[in-house]
Amino acid sequence: MKLKYFLFAALATSAFTACEDLDTAPEGATLTEDQKVEVGTAKPERAEAGVRGIFSQFNVYMPNYDAIGSRHNDFGYSSIMFFTDCNTEDLVSADNGYNWGGSSLTYDDRPYTSRESQIVWNDYYKIVFSANTVLGSVNADSEDALTLYYAGQALAARGFAYLELAQLYQFNYKGHEKSACVPLITDQNSSQAATEGAPRATVEAVYAQINTDLTKAIEVLSKAKAAGQKRSDRRYIDVAVAYGLRARMNLAMQNWAAAAADAQAAIDNSDARPATIEEVSKPTFSSADEPNWMWAIYIAETDDVVQSGIVNWISHNGTFNYGYGQYSGGHQISKKLYNSISDTDIRKGWWSDADGVSANLSDEWNAYLADNSFAPYTNCKFAPYQNILNNDVNANDIPLMRIEEMYLILAEAQQMAGQDGKSTLEKFVKTYRDPAYSCTASDIQNEIYRQKRIELWGEGRIWFDVMRLNKGVDRRGAGYEPNCVLNIPAGDPILLWRLPQTEINGNSALTDADNNAATPVPTAVEDADIAL
Repeated sequence: MKLKYFLFAALATSAFTACEDLDTAPEGATLTEDQKVEVGTAKPERAEAGVRGIFSQFNVYMPNYDAIGSRHNDFGYSSIMFFTDCNTEDLVSADNGYNWGGSSLTYDDRPYTSRESQIVWNDYYKIVFSANTVLGSVNADSEDALTLYYAGQALAARGFAYLELAQLYQFNYKGHEKSACVPLITDQNSSQAATEGAPRATVEAVYAQINTDLTKAIEVLSKAKAAGQKRSDRRYIDVAVAYGLRARMNLAMQNWAAAAADAQAAIDNSDARPATIEEVSKPTFSSADEPNWMWAIYIAETDDVVQSGIVNWISHNGTFNYGYGQYSGGHQISKKLYNSISDTDIRKGWWSDADGVSANLSDEWNAYLADNSFAPYTNCKFAPYQNILNNDVNANDIPLMRIEEMYLILAEAQQMAGQDGKSTLEKFVKTYRDPAYSCTASDIQNEIYRQKRIELWGEGRIWFDVMRLNKGVDRRGAGYEPNCVLNIPAGDPILLWRLPQTEINGNSALTDADNNAATPVPTAVEDADIAL
């Protein structure tokens, strides 16, 4: 069936917030702008429901079922985290019948008729439309702290969605400012777009909107914070997370000094701190209560993704819990990336070694790896829910932003701005991961990239560094199966996602000529035992 649950059908129906349309009064009359402000202040439960609707998109069970049917890799935003990690050269897994990331391993996810292309597009634009609905109903220039808080959530969430869309559908910012990016839909132009369609905006225009959204979010969340308004938990965005998102944006734009300032502001405003060596010396990264998490997807035992048993992020990405990982062979780190990690770095135990044993595990947990025939270099990073070995309740929270990322952004941005990012990097790694670390690399930016690949492995972040740094994907020597050993050069059009066919068909402002180029799936190359 054609996917009518896309961009313009969504604009017409405003179906994404799972709550009453905030632009419509109960009697059916359209609200005036003044009345919208009143709704956001006198009836804050409506705006609150809209904000909840934004973040509910992050962990929905099969949100695209009506469009693509039952798919066990369709579980909200973390599906995109899963796809993009499988696109990299760092997450090794077997391309078998139990691995729902197989299409992303081989880049069979890139045709504009693929189910993955529809999931990616839908899931981001659902966040955008939910945010637009809130922003169309509250006054971001209000003096009311709660109204400002709601506006800040929507602005930051929309900025987040467009920042990632921009890096999936076009190459890095510098040199591509005038290139086609994605349709830009806001609360200001959504009605016109619904009737007339919307073309792909330029990269420059999309980033301008991202900057506007995130800068305004920082402003209003700062005012709300000063007035005593706080987020209820880490599924929502606070001023530190908003700074963190803008740090990511400025890093992508190569605004180095601004990226450094934003990363430092994120650190200074956050209630999170880096996890200690002791804290990460065992499987963890499973709860938003961990001290280093800034922003998270909250998962409850009663959520549909959990009740499904296996249609959830940790089912695919975990090792010590029941799920697809037990049958697919699990996820391994690239052998060449693993071999680049010092033996004194506590993170080396985040994976098993060449003998299938992790120094971070007890005898019982290492025996579990052997009993389940997990390959060497298997993921030992993510703990099962409540740290219960072989737990069949997959209610792990999922990290969206950790404060360690901010330190690594700070180091890179400082170094590229002509400051001493090397010292920032050395201090961070020595304090929190490897007491014996000394940065001897001549290319400090590339060393920080390597550190991010280790630190954020499996968390859905590294693809965005691949794109902004204009990297290729070279899997030779990583340990992939022969059909997945690829060597894709930087700038190859296969690295870009294509707008789905149903969007091209349903958007009157687009034609096939407006899409990214159709590119053959890459051909496997001969493997070679090479170092990182």
